[in-house]
Amino acid sequence: MTAALIDDLKGNDAVLNLLVSPARTHRPTGDTFHFDVLNGAANSVIEQLRLHGIVEKGAIVIETEDTLLSSAAEVAEREQPRFESFAPIWALVDAQIRADGIYPPSWFVLLVIAGVIGAIGILTNSQILIVAAMVVGPEYGAITAIARAGTRRDGRTARRGLIALGLGFTAAVIASLILALIIRAGGVTPRAFEIGVRPVSDLINSPNVLSVIVAVLAGIVGVISLTESRTRTLIGVFISVTTIPAAADLGLSVGYAAWHEALGSFLQLVLNVSILIVVGMIMFVVQRRIWNRVTPTKGPNAGLRPGP
Repeated sequence: MTAALIDDLKGNDAVLNLLVSPARTHRPTGDTFHFDVLNGAANSVIEQLRLHGIVEKGAIVIETEDTLLSSAAEVAEREQPRFESFAPIWALVDAQIRADGIYPPSWFVLLVIAGVIGAIGILTNSQILIVAAMVVGPEYGAITAIARAGTRRDGRTARRGLIALGLGFTAAVIASLILALIIRAGGVTPRAFEIGVRPVSDLINSPNVLSVIVAVLAGIVGVISLTESRTRTLIGVFISVTTIPAAADLGLSVGYAAWHEALGSFLQLVLNVSILIVVGMIMFVVQRRIWNRVTPTKGPNAGLRPGP
C-alpha cells in the first residue's frame, strides 16, 4: 500500500516534510512514514490512514509539536478554512480519555488524601486547604471516561469508571470519618467548628439551584478543556469544587453525628457527579457535531473509535 499512500499524502497541501523509509520497521515488518501535518487537517489525514488499513496492519504514532518554522507551512495555513486550525484532534482526545480512565492504587490514594485535606479545611474553615484538596483529587479522569463511554455505549469502560468512583469516594469518606472520630475523641475540635460557625461546611452540604449551575458549568468547561488541550490542572481544580469537598464533609458530618449535614453532603456529591457525567456526554456529542460541520472529516468511518 506504500505507493498509494505516498500519492495520497503528496496530494494533500497540509502534509509537509514527507519521509519514507522502506523496510525499516519490524513487528510488523514494513515501511515507515514520517511527516508533519497541520493541526486542522490532522483528523482527515488520520482517517485517510485508517482507510488504508494502517491501524490493522501497522501502527499510527501521533506526536504534537508547538512550533514549525516553514514558509510552506505558512502558505498552507493561510489556505485552510478559517476555523479548521482550532479543530480538536479526536484521536488525541480519545487517547487522553483512555489514559485518564486507568485506576492504579495511587489513584485511590490521591482521592483519600484529597478527602482528608478537605476535611481538615472544613474543620478549620480554611479555603486554602479546600483548594489544596481539589488540586490533589484525580476523579475527573474517571468522570470523563464514563461520559465518553456513555456516548459510545461502551458499558465496560463506564462500569469500571463508576466502580472506581464509588470505591474511591467511599474510601475518602471513611478516611474523613476516621479523622473526625480521632479529633473528636482527642478533644481538639476547633472552637469555631464546635459551636457551629462553619461557613465552608454550610456551603458544601446545602445543595440548591446554584450548586446545579456550578456543576453544569464545570461539566462544560471540563470537556472544552479536554478537546482543546487547555490547562488540565486548573480545570481539574474547578471540577473538584463539586466533588471532593462534599465527600470530605460527608465523613466529617457522620463523625460528629450531624446527620442532616451528612445527608446534604451525600446529595451534593451524588447530584454533582451525576450532572458532570450527563453534561459531559452532551458536550462530547455537541462538540463532535459542531466540528463535523465546520471541518468535515473525510471517510465513512470518521470520528472517535472505541479504544482498547
